[in-house]
Amino acid sequence: MTSYLQIDNLTKSFGDLVLFENIAFGIAQGQKIGLIAKNGSGKTTLLNIIAGKEDYDSGSVVFRNGLRVGYLEQTPRYPAGLTVLQACFYSPNETVRLIAEYEQAMTSGDHSELEDILLRMDTLKAWDYEQKAKQILSQLKITNFGQKVEELSGGQLKRVALANVLITEPELIILDEPTNHLDLEMTEWLENYLGRSTISILMVTHDRYFLDRVCSEIIEIDRHKLFQYKGNYSYYLEKRQERIEAENAETDRATNLLRKELDWMRRQPQARGTKAKYRIDAFYELEAKAKQQRSEGNVNLDVKASYIGSKIFEARQVSKRYGDLKILENFDYVFARYEKMGIVGNNGTGKSTFVKMLTGEVEPDSGTFDIGSTVRFGYYSQEGLQFDEQMKVIDVVQDIAEYITLGDGKTLSVSQFLNYFLFTPEKQHSYVYKLSGGEKRRLYLCTVLMRNPNFLVLDEPTNDLDIVTLNVLEEYLRNFKGCVIVVSHDRYFMDKVVDHLLVFRGQADIKDFPGNYTLYRAWKEAQEQEQKKTQEARQPKTEQPAGRQERQEQKKKLSFKERKEYEALEAEISELEKEKSALETELSSGMLPTDELLAKSNRIAELLNAIDEKTMRWLELSELV
Repeated sequence: MTSYLQIDNLTKSFGDLVLFENIAFGIAQGQKIGLIAKNGSGKTTLLNIIAGKEDYDSGSVVFRNGLRVGYLEQTPRYPAGLTVLQACFYSPNETVRLIAEYEQAMTSGDHSELEDILLRMDTLKAWDYEQKAKQILSQLKITNFGQKVEELSGGQLKRVALANVLITEPELIILDEPTNHLDLEMTEWLENYLGRSTISILMVTHDRYFLDRVCSEIIEIDRHKLFQYKGNYSYYLEKRQERIEAENAETDRATNLLRKELDWMRRQPQARGTKAKYRIDAFYELEAKAKQQRSEGNVNLDVKASYIGSKIFEARQVSKRYGDLKILENFDYVFARYEKMGIVGNNGTGKSTFVKMLTGEVEPDSGTFDIGSTVRFGYYSQEGLQFDEQMKVIDVVQDIAEYITLGDGKTLSVSQFLNYFLFTPEKQHSYVYKLSGGEKRRLYLCTVLMRNPNFLVLDEPTNDLDIVTLNVLEEYLRNFKGCVIVVSHDRYFMDKVVDHLLVFRGQADIKDFPGNYTLYRAWKEAQEQEQKKTQEARQPKTEQPAGRQERQEQKKKLSFKERKEYEALEAEISELEKEKSALETELSSGMLPTDELLAKSNRIAELLNAIDEKTMRWLELSELV
């Protein structure tokens, strides 16, 4: 396999904080690698270093000459004023920059450089790029190409940035949390797209199903070192556990040996001879090894929620709409004690609005939410990340409560609780401004849980949290003695936490499904198959001679008029392609005056639109053939 990227002896630190030290790995053609580490271990920093956006202390990052690299940042940013289509062409890629030059020349009326631009576009085969960008945006459900980027939601901006990366046809693509803010439909589309493609991938994601289905190799940064696993996420989990067990066994052996060596050290006279020096040095190495302990957050945190009565909440004839968009319409629901509900659906169907109405942040147009008198909400929102950056981590949580009560009557101090959520003692006494984005999310989660709620409402809690933290949160929620509502696009997380789903299907169409997401997905696919069979059964059938059955089926599927249209489209597309090819030849000749160059370039744009429109119709009809 051709080597695309080689990293050797790479070290990065911020003052006393070492992120990784002397790590090395490579990416070859066709490899799809997932990067896993705790928040604050340097995942995004490593991706920024590879993308050339951040410096490093020592080591080397070497790409193959001429390699096309695409980078999807965790939080994409574009200059205000750009349209969606302009944002798609906002790239260092040579072809994309050339298209931007062409668009500028056409809109400004300055045609002095047009001839040179057209020649370069022909050389780079750039004529189809704009159409390709529009097709990818349409697949990502972005249709308003003239909309300004500052008007886009976080999910829309992420999809525009994704299109920006994909249209450049990179050979290596670097993805930082690609599924953040994408709904389930878009996540599954991207999963299928990347799984089928031959692009080499290095990505950070918390979506474990996505990771499992796209990546064939996992690398993990753990305690400044890098570990590689040749397999998907499921294989990684198995082998990582074996590694940890082996490390723990080695630590136990070192601890036992340390006791003997410690006794020997104490019995030595003050003036030790040089013959014992090697043994003394070995003792200190052994002591360091014996002190190595792993904190995986896997203790059983059986938290005692405050008392909750039998009445939780009742929704009575609740309706809510924004213009033509209906969120709820005469919605009725009685929430049961200790219920754990998941809410799923595409972006824009009203999931977050629903929980905001429940918690009183948004008023319904009509109807009521009748909340039980004993209910104490703990609300984790997408917008709730607000801290005094100059405070210490432990002080932020200690301002809320000094301890949390467990189910057996024992208490857990703030420091112990933070430690459970993977904040080491050193990190607890660090300032908030020093935390990574994911660590701040984890701290925000702790502030919600420390209030001892009995009804947790979690709106996209998995965004920006690392996989280790998600495992801890899942364990916490399984033991939680209260009610839970989770809005999430993380299928793995939903499968492990919730008992049933409310599926928002748009325009106030809401289905209550008794099971987790995997069961819902299987049910939905079975329903679609059943509907397909029912439709096929309704079509009239006649007995056919064996040799003529296939031709007769074609006649049943396509009407006479459609078949004529289908045959005519093939000829029309062929003629349009010939005209386009002839125009491109003329444009690249260098012999045309400026007015003809302008006219013929406009004609090529018209031809591309016509070819695209007729091809789409031809594809629709070809599915019936």
